[in-house]
Amino acid sequence: MIRETIQKEVIAAMKGGNKERTAALRLIQAKIKDRDIELRTAKGDVDDDEIVTDVLLKMAKQRKESIAMYREGGREELAEKEEYELSVIEGFLPKQMDEAETRAAIDQVKADIGATDIKSMGKVMAELKTRHGATLDMTRTSGWVKESLS
Repeated sequence: MIRETIQKEVIAAMKGGNKERTAALRLIQAKIKDRDIELRTAKGDVDDDEIVTDVLLKMAKQRKESIAMYREGGREELAEKEEYELSVIEGFLPKQMDEAETRAAIDQVKADIGATDIKSMGKVMAELKTRHGATLDMTRTSGWVKESLS
């Protein structure tokens, strides 16, 4: 389980005296705990790794946006801090599909559900997320889906 791996990494970082990594890992743990609290009232069982992966994906997206804004504003030291946190977060995420793999997945989903026009984009995106969720960069994927349905 990813949650246990993160806990082990926190202990290893603390023992190794790596304060930056320890801080980044504790930030991840805090976000996961926040999500756990949100889900206490939710009905139904959700896979723990799925919850953790979702949290990590959102954190990675936030870091990428922050890096772009900091660079735009000339705050290189803050951008570097965010990049470090992003590298720690991405260490726990599954490998992302490259463009060729993503386009092949899009073509497969289009064929499976019979999508032919832009009106089907929502169905294609939903099916892609269901099949490949954590391994896709949904921002880039949406552009490719739109392009393939046009």
